[in-house]
Amino acid sequence: MTSLPDAGTSTDTRTEEDLLGTKEIPREAYWGIQTARAMENFHISGVKLSQHPELVRALAMVKLGAARANAECGVLNPEILAGIEGACLEIMEGKLHEHFEVDLFQGGAGTSTNMNANEVIANRALELMGHQRGDYDHCDPHDHVNLSQSTNDAYPTSLHIAMALMNTHVCAELNLLVDSFRRKGDAFHHILKMGRTQLQDAVPMTLGQEFRAWAESLANERRSLERVEAVLLDSNMGGTAIGTGLNAPAGYADCCARHLSAVTGKRMRRAPDLVEATQDTQPFVLYSSALKSLAIKLSKICNDLRLLSSGPRAGLNELNLPRKQPGSSIMPGKVNPVIPEVVNQVCFRAIGNDLTVTLAAEAGQLQLNVMEPVLAASILESQTMLMNASRTLREHCIDGITANEAVCQHFIERSIGVVTALNPVLGYEMATRIAAEALQTDRGIVELVREKGLLSEEQIAKLLDPSTMCGGNEPPTLV
Repeated sequence: MTSLPDAGTSTDTRTEEDLLGTKEIPREAYWGIQTARAMENFHISGVKLSQHPELVRALAMVKLGAARANAECGVLNPEILAGIEGACLEIMEGKLHEHFEVDLFQGGAGTSTNMNANEVIANRALELMGHQRGDYDHCDPHDHVNLSQSTNDAYPTSLHIAMALMNTHVCAELNLLVDSFRRKGDAFHHILKMGRTQLQDAVPMTLGQEFRAWAESLANERRSLERVEAVLLDSNMGGTAIGTGLNAPAGYADCCARHLSAVTGKRMRRAPDLVEATQDTQPFVLYSSALKSLAIKLSKICNDLRLLSSGPRAGLNELNLPRKQPGSSIMPGKVNPVIPEVVNQVCFRAIGNDLTVTLAAEAGQLQLNVMEPVLAASILESQTMLMNASRTLREHCIDGITANEAVCQHFIERSIGVVTALNPVLGYEMATRIAAEALQTDRGIVELVREKGLLSEEQIAKLLDPSTMCGGNEPPTLV
């Protein structure tokens, strides 16, 4: 494949023209006049397309699939196809991403993003064909790279693919985090501790059971993300402007879906109703909802970690989180649970992004939803942050957690919660009286039971053995 030329530092320009007039474009730029106008118009988030590599790759995949479908349908000549293919493959390999300059937030329902891709691909294709950038007679951003397409099918399909590609990364990080929790569950299987409900003593459990429950909770979320990815794999390519297929050749939609499957490695499908698919944003809503569910679970786990590590002298102090940094500018010796705290904040942002997705999806009107750029920004941000948060939580917190066994044992011995095991033999009323007396006198449950002669030593040993109350069977490991 032809190597990329040195962009250099030349201040030379080339002149390009569009509906609004002419504009001087830096000669070394791969983008063109419509990208330049978008760069002037949209100084919004500061987040460029290039900051989401999977979105840039997805745009190239869509253009590659479309070009191959056009060639198969007989409307794109082999020389131009070869140029477009070469440019798209380079972008898919990670090249030219710095030329995707448009802000993720934009008006125009994604037209600026689509044209940024069309112009970069056209200009690189021109070079591969032996022509100069801007010499669009030989490969045009509209007539060739955007052939048989509209922003209204190419942009949402690119978003679907980008999110599906990102979902693979999110699930991979979740897998590693789940494994980390499971390893801790195995390591802590022998440590008895008190379970708590409503922040009050409940009944005994093992610390291993607590960590395995967190692992399974996150594994459930990973499975949900894997299942919901399917909603992102419907393509409305071939629908063009509003789903009617104007300017697309016969058979193009099915052909494009087939090529997209080959290019992406995902099981892309043609949407059954292209008019409906062009105006509908429900796939974004469903996928965002799954991300929100993950955020809720992850945040709850981080809340638990902060509670269980609270103290160290005046809190629960059952867990030691890795000490990552000094915790106060005024209080010497203080170390805060900074990793769970930052993950909590990521989760709050993802939950807020889901609300944005909901509002943007509702704002669609008639045959198009022009709010798709904010859908893209919200979901891609949530995916990126949740992926990074999962990695951060695993590497900087879970892998390094240790248990305070003596503290756990102390709570077991002093807890009133073990009285629950007496219910089947003594009845709820008698067990309640014993619990109340233990609280009032600061004495132990077993001590009072012996004093009152309510149970034999054999019965006490059987009923109040915390390991028995934790259950004898290990839960199955699900993958």
